[in-house]
Amino acid sequence: MPVALIAAASVTATACQSTSGKDSAQPDAKNAPSAASSVADYNPTPYGRIKEGGTYTTVGTFDDQGNPFNVNATLTASRVWAWYNADAITYSPTGEVQYNPDYLSDVKVSVAGGKQKVTLTINPKAVFNDGTPIDWTAIKATWKANNGSDKAYAASSTDGYDQITSVEKGSNAKQAVITFRGVNPSWSSLFTTFLHPKAATVQNFNNAYVKKAHPEWGAGPYTVGTWDTHSGGITFVRNPKWWGRKGKLDKRVYVNLESTAAVNAFRNGQLDYVSAVDAESLKQIKGLRGTEIRSGGSPFEYSLYFNTKSSVLADKAVRKAIEESIDRTQIAKIQFQGLDYREPLPGSAILYSFQKGYEDNVSAVLKYAPDEARKALDAAGWKPGADGVRVKNGKKLEVGYTLLGDDPLDKATAGAFAAMLKSVGVRLDIRKADEADFSKILSDRTFDLFLSGNRSMDPFGARYLCDFYCSDRDSNITGAGSPALDREIRATTTIADLGKQAAAANQVERKALQEYAFLPLFSGPSTYGAKKGLANVGATIFYNPLPETVGWEK
Repeated sequence: MPVALIAAASVTATACQSTSGKDSAQPDAKNAPSAASSVADYNPTPYGRIKEGGTYTTVGTFDDQGNPFNVNATLTASRVWAWYNADAITYSPTGEVQYNPDYLSDVKVSVAGGKQKVTLTINPKAVFNDGTPIDWTAIKATWKANNGSDKAYAASSTDGYDQITSVEKGSNAKQAVITFRGVNPSWSSLFTTFLHPKAATVQNFNNAYVKKAHPEWGAGPYTVGTWDTHSGGITFVRNPKWWGRKGKLDKRVYVNLESTAAVNAFRNGQLDYVSAVDAESLKQIKGLRGTEIRSGGSPFEYSLYFNTKSSVLADKAVRKAIEESIDRTQIAKIQFQGLDYREPLPGSAILYSFQKGYEDNVSAVLKYAPDEARKALDAAGWKPGADGVRVKNGKKLEVGYTLLGDDPLDKATAGAFAAMLKSVGVRLDIRKADEADFSKILSDRTFDLFLSGNRSMDPFGARYLCDFYCSDRDSNITGAGSPALDREIRATTTIADLGKQAAAANQVERKALQEYAFLPLFSGPSTYGAKKGLANVGATIFYNPLPETVGWEK
């Protein structure tokens, strides 16, 4: 599964205060940690200690695009999908591969003649809800839809899939033999879930899940109970056609609320679990009777995206000047004031500072330098106007910033951006939009500057270098890059050793960051309020607990 986009309003999942050398968010930079927290905090509870029954309710809804393999899907789609579709491969909090025996009876990986072969033996009982056996054809269909050979598929990421030369039937239909061109050490991320063959046609891949669910093509301990297109609410109930470990809950409910209303709903007992948006919301939920705070590391990162296809941001000199004028430390202070957490500013889109192989690539190519930004804009012909806004050929240097929702911190962040850019002669035009428009804004590219985040769904960050930076990839929402850089990026995918692959990817990312179209801003831990006794929910890092393990302690 690819990294999943999240709206800036979903900063609710993180909290941090950045500290790293010159860009320190705290004055005592010498005591700053060298890496972000890698602690997990989710009340891990064995399946046998979870009671039968009960309901689990959180904020959430379906997204415009519900197929997580689609380029327009976001984190919302991935989370909802996992409740009524196959969860065949997951990861521990630190990234170790875990195979779900309810789907995979056996997994064998071998390399011969420089080619990797993966043999997946599928549980004989495994069947989609419509009665279609889950077999090698589902693996093949998932590969075909995502390998890039048919451009009609709006696939989020072809990387890895495009290294597969064949998916064939093994000793019987319940065995899929996957052959790679070369060796792919992160192959498991390609088949954490899979598509029903009927869902893998071009039409259905692109359109069938738009604001719709298809439980008949799903599988798992839960299936769709209600999918309310009016309210946006979703209820999952136990699946009578499930062959594996039974789901412990009677119902899993998503309630469609704006992020600012979530804390009050939690305080009133309407929700069982909520993200801590900021110090104020954390204060409101901390100490509530029958609740607890769960906080730990996070594979989230929030970045500023530049639309290089917009008129003013097509100029790399302008983009660089804007990045040089942004004090990331100040943005972190605004976002996370009052929270007792520190970490380095993020330096990469592909790896986190708590991961092996991470390097601070941002600092290697960019410094906070507003004086240099002013000089660069002067040199590019943008001269200060009477009102302080620069002008060139009679046109003012104005850049749009899309602000989703009405969260106070997001408003404060937008205001800080405006002040920073004003100091170098750039006017920021803040344009408000509804949180519900998030996916459409990205898919239609109707923005100049946009703050958004990504959650890594697996630990193989180097695999996603192309998703962020390849010029011919729809998932690169900035539009930056070049065919020459694309070739360098793709060359890293053929490196068999994960350590060497990460090292090579870091070098190429430094070149990609010099397009000055993408600026990592902050990350931080995941911080949540949860009702006591809620099992296997919280700050899980790379771990996505199987739905049947979520519930209430006995």
